[in-house]
Amino acid sequence: MKISFFTLSLLLMSVPIQAQTDLELITKTITDYIEGTSFGNQDQVRQAFHPDLNLYSIRDGKLNVWYGQDYINGITEGRNTGRTGKILSIDYETNVAIAKAEIIIPNRDAPFIDYFILAKIEDTWTILHKAYTVKTSEK
Repeated sequence: MKISFFTLSLLLMSVPIQAQTDLELITKTITDYIEGTSFGNQDQVRQAFHPDLNLYSIRDGKLNVWYGQDYINGITEGRNTGRTGKILSIDYETNVAIAKAEIIIPNRDAPFIDYFILAKIEDTWTILHKAYTVKTSEK
């Protein structure tokens, strides 16, 4: 049986291409943040962060708020910081997610632990807020 190139092309076009899963898309968003901060790429971080994002930490027992745009603007373009990161966990349902990552910065005694709140807005996963702390135990 002969199948023409045209017929074969039509058959292949009708097979749905598998889209990336939400887990893969969330992972990519967090990876954009990690790589962007590691390699000095403000646009990559901006792509991962919602424009209204804030970063939260506790200092001397009080809430410290760092505005996301100030954080991004503080990244030196093209500067490799040597920091590395790995995603420790992701949990999501429908259009919201939480994730946890460990960030190791050279010459620091302990890694940072970042907690992210993400949302799927217009089919794009974005980091809404980040809270971070210094790891003090081996949980």
